[in-house]
Amino acid sequence: MALGIDDVKVGCWTDEKNATGITVVLPPKGSLGAIAVRGGAPGTREAAALGPDGSGVECHAVVLCGNSVFGLAAADGVVQWCVEQGRGLELAS
Repeated sequence: MALGIDDVKVGCWTDEKNATGITVVLPPKGSLGAIAVRGGAPGTREAAALGPDGSGVECHAVVLCGNSVFGLAAADGVVQWCVEQGRGLELAS
């Protein structure tokens, strides 16, 4: 998907049968992120790291998904891909 923003990559996948999907945004290395959580019952994962009291580390991927907790579980695949690509925060083993 072309956005006209250098080095930002976007990918989408849709499950038409279950009326859900996922969009992944990969910002360039070194990008910082911010978040504003809105709505009546939003679900988030790692959102606090992007808030004003967050860690201030770089943003490696943004996942937008639907269908409640099952949509949030789709982020597991994105995390695994990031690990395989060497993207993300290094954690002690």
